Amino acid sequence: MMLGILNGRVYDPINEVDGEIRDVWMEDGRIADPPATDEERQEATIIDATGLVVMAGGVDIHSHIAGAKVNAGRKFRPEDHRDHIRARTSQFRSGAGYTTPSTAMMGYLYAEMGYTTVMEAATAPLVARHTHEELEDIPILDTGAYITMGNNHFIMESIRRGEREKARDYVAWLLRATKGYAIKIVNPGGVENWKWRSNVKELDDEVIGFEVTPRQILETLAWVNEELGLPHVPHIHGLNLGHAGNARTTVETVKALDGRPCHFCHLQFLSYEGEPDGLPRSGAVEVAKTVNAYPNVTIDVGQVVFGAATTMTSDGPLQYRLRQLTGNKWLNDDVEAETGGGLVPMEYAPRNAANATQWAIGLELFLLIDDPWRVFLTTDHPNAGPFFRYPHVIKLLMDRQARAEALQGISASIRKRSTLAQLDREYSLYEIAIITRAGTARALGLANKGHLGVGADADVAVYADLDDREEMFASPRYVIKDGEIVVEDGEVVRERHGRTLYVEPGYDHTVEKELRSYFQDYYTIQFDNYPVSSDYVSRGEVVACR
Repeated sequence: MMLGILNGRVYDPINEVDGEIRDVWMEDGRIADPPATDEERQEATIIDATGLVVMAGGVDIHSHIAGAKVNAGRKFRPEDHRDHIRARTSQFRSGAGYTTPSTAMMGYLYAEMGYTTVMEAATAPLVARHTHEELEDIPILDTGAYITMGNNHFIMESIRRGEREKARDYVAWLLRATKGYAIKIVNPGGVENWKWRSNVKELDDEVIGFEVTPRQILETLAWVNEELGLPHVPHIHGLNLGHAGNARTTVETVKALDGRPCHFCHLQFLSYEGEPDGLPRSGAVEVAKTVNAYPNVTIDVGQVVFGAATTMTSDGPLQYRLRQLTGNKWLNDDVEAETGGGLVPMEYAPRNAANATQWAIGLELFLLIDDPWRVFLTTDHPNAGPFFRYPHVIKLLMDRQARAEALQGISASIRKRSTLAQLDREYSLYEIAIITRAGTARALGLANKGHLGVGADADVAVYADLDDREEMFASPRYVIKDGEIVVEDGEVVRERHGRTLYVEPGYDHTVEKELRSYFQDYYTIQFDNYPVSSDYVSRGEVVACR
């Protein structure tokens, strides 16, 4: 049966529709042409969207929603569940968690904000099976997972021996084995060095035991990504994250990639000036200037929102440093031959000078990067705060008066230094649609997401056009997933399964002979037991490579 959303004010940037009054029709899970006959129209389900705003379902390019790291956060922070509980009903599952919601809560909370597609931002290959178990359990959302490769021993050995083609074939095999979506690079070489109580600070520092550098890892994986034609570009968490002075390293990394397409995640954490062990200052002006000058680069911000957060990352040395700075409890882990990581709870406070600086830098990046198609809304959930605070960030971007009021609440010393007060830009609804759905879908290479053209996935969000943009985006009037109403008046009314998106790039299968021997020598799991079986992605969908 057809579903029609009639007379809504439509914002669909991919199709250059900017607030026009239009009808949107859906059938068989896709955006469709209008009914051909009066009889079909009469039989259709109709939503009268007069006075309402209609957009495609939200697409989150970077969030930590599933897998060993996220589940460790749930166990590590029992206090995070208090007062954030959803009771079981006859129709819906129970759940709990604020910064680390359980799987059911994850899906419900995203859908109740108008989001229908979310990408898990970092999964070690060895534990990808766990990630897929949780992705399968998250209701409503379409999902996918980025696979960490920046400290992978086989890749670094291939680089050291000058065997780029072998690295390419291995990456293709690895993505297929893990049913992953994209190459994720976290502190290339630095996580490996952390296993020796060290790190990397510059692009040409040496990775202990491998005689390669972060620059070589980045260049090789960017080349591999192009060779394989992956739908999303390398997803990069750069060097010196969280350290004062890292804005310089970030700029150098952008330039080192020499025009190759790439995505820098949670750029706020990589845009600090100052001395390495001192209080960070904003480097947003220089970083934004660089992003503006390099059209090959897309970024997401990782906007700090004040309140509770849980930092979780594959960047092990960063987490140890946060433990030293905060005194908070700390979890550290090592994934054999692949990566490492850790967790530290955080509380971002507006009167804390460092936290206030981070908050201001994120907004500065949003307002200083010219092209909204290349800057996307994230909080690096849950590192800079929970994803369901997105409506608050949207309000700050759209309303300079709200931004000015918020600025008055931060540390006075930071308020005086920040350029935020001089930035008058206000995002439009059209631009919000870009940074939360159209731009992210395009950057991910998801041709059927983020827009309302005929043939697109029938994922739609309908909002009341409220003056308070936070209230507006926090409680959509309707959310439609695959042509079925799943949210009404801000609450889930129907649970359904989503799909897992992954890639299957081609490769030279002769690499598997060497991999068998490699697994025998270096892994505690056998080569044949390593790949994720199709049983773990029962609703999988292969996204074509270019």
